[in-house]
Amino acid sequence: MRSTSGHTWNLKGLGARERELISALAASEKPAVSADDVVQHLGVSRPQANLMLSRLSKKGWLQRLRRGAYAVVPIHSKTGEPVAEQPFAIATTLFAPCYISGWSSAEHWGLTEQISNTIVVYTARRQRTKTQLIGRVTYRTRYLPEGKIFGTRKIWSGATGIQVADPHRTVVDILESPPLGGGGRQTLDIVKAYWNGEHVDADRLLEYALRIGSGALLKRLGFTAERFNSPSEQWIRRCREQITKGITRLDPSGPCRGKIVSRWNLRINIPMPEAE
Repeated sequence: MRSTSGHTWNLKGLGARERELISALAASEKPAVSADDVVQHLGVSRPQANLMLSRLSKKGWLQRLRRGAYAVVPIHSKTGEPVAEQPFAIATTLFAPCYISGWSSAEHWGLTEQISNTIVVYTARRQRTKTQLIGRVTYRTRYLPEGKIFGTRKIWSGATGIQVADPHRTVVDILESPPLGGGGRQTLDIVKAYWNGEHVDADRLLEYALRIGSGALLKRLGFTAERFNSPSEQWIRRCREQITKGITRLDPSGPCRGKIVSRWNLRINIPMPEAE
């Protein structure tokens, strides 16, 4: 069989043990499988398991995601390298302990209508590269200690539980790192949607921010809160007590020019959306 890209793979000629393994792996509904799964199902040695996975990948039954990790190719796939059908679940398997955040969780909670093919993953497992292409899906990772993983909710993709930043953690994460919210302007749109939407909870938002303890985050949080909402004086005071000295750019990737709001030690270096 030949794909539209010209790649050829053979879906026939499987031995009895290979057929048994493919059936077991498909039935498990795991988004990613490894040698451990082969050892568990067939009781073979690890070198034998790795060899079987490699052979099944060459025959087109498995798609190599990265070293040691494979996905079962859907039977309806017309290409030997299909786009991963469960990108959140694959992230959970490959980057655990982790959670989905940034523009990916903002999209999940309806805080943005912008669609991105890149999945943002916060992981406690250090990665050699921050951006990885896995199963034709781009994953952008950010490292954080496992103790900083909080404020998530579990959703399900088949049999796989996935931790996704709740709306409040989503806002905190993108204010700390606007590039992971799609850049400064899109981050502001997400934050504005939060303050004007059904998920808003000013106290929980501030508690999350204080727990993270980033001065730059608290500056952006306080400024945008006053811009898009009317938090209490006590809320503002608690936020301002923790901001750091020095001027922080609203958009860290933007120019080093623009009005400085001394109340928050923040340089407004990108256009602001209208407050409602």
